[in-house]
Amino acid sequence: MNFKTALILALVLVSAVPLSADDKKKKQPERALLEKMEAVPCGAREKGLTGLGTVWASAGITHVDSDEKLCPQYMVITDNMEYHIRPADTKHPVILPVGKEIEFKIKKDEMFLRVVDGDKKMEAYHVVSMKPANADAETPAAAAKSDKQ
Repeated sequence: MNFKTALILALVLVSAVPLSADDKKKKQPERALLEKMEAVPCGAREKGLTGLGTVWASAGITHVDSDEKLCPQYMVITDNMEYHIRPADTKHPVILPVGKEIEFKIKKDEMFLRVVDGDKKMEAYHVVSMKPANADAETPAAAAKSDKQ
C-alpha cells in the first residue's frame, strides 16, 4: 500500500506543477503605424574656422559657411500614444515607409523598431516627444466642468 500511496502522491505533485513555469518569457514587441514623415531642422553644418577662437579672429580669419541641416522625423501612432522619433544615426538615416505597420520596443529614450513586412533588422531611433493619442479629445472631467458653468 505504501508504494501505491507514494505513486499517487508523486503524480498529484507532478500534475500540480505546470510544465512550463517560465515567468521570464520574452515580451512581444508593440505594434504601431508610421503615420507621417517630415524634414525638421536639427542643427547647422558649419564649414570654416569657428573652433579656433580669438587667436584666428585677431588675425581676421573668421569666415564660416553654415547650412541648415534637415533630419527626418517620423510620427508613430499606437492605440494610446503618439511618438515623434528621429534616427539615431544622423549621417546615414534609414528612410522608413510611411503608412506601414512597425514593431517596436522602447528602452530609456530610444525606440528600436523594424518594419513588419520589411527586413528583420532593428533600427535605433531617438524619441523626441510623446503624448497620449486621445489628448485632442475632451476629457470627461473637463466636459463636466464646462457643463456646470
